[in-house]
Amino acid sequence: VQLVESGGGLVQPGGSLRLSCAASGLTFNRYAVGWFRQAPGKEREFVAAISWTGSASNAASADSVKGRFTISKDNAKNTTYLQLNSQKPEDTAIYYCAARTGVYNPSNARRSSWYEYWGQGTQVTVSS
Repeated sequence: VQLVESGGGLVQPGGSLRLSCAASGLTFNRYAVGWFRQAPGKEREFVAAISWTGSASNAASADSVKGRFTISKDNAKNTTYLQLNSQKPEDTAIYYCAARTGVYNPSNARRSSWYEYWGQGTQVTVSS
């Protein structure tokens, strides 16, 4: 199983990026996916999650990114996306995607320990 993040980079405050998480070696439409981030000197924190169906109706997101970040899932392409809009300097971090199979629960999906597989991360830097 492999998860590969891409799309990170340097962006100015107020700017946008779209991160991708490409999956291989698993039946992607059976896996829920979450995004987490870790800033220097801080613990890894939950950003957003989506169920195996990719339905937006039961997606979850952290309060700090609600209304700015959007998670989506394309099972046909084995890829999950995280759209980052209206970015702030405090969004600077390494962003990781994670996946697991099983019953999706928006509460459980906020816990990093719930996930089975992790990518290596992609750096996002928000700075003028």
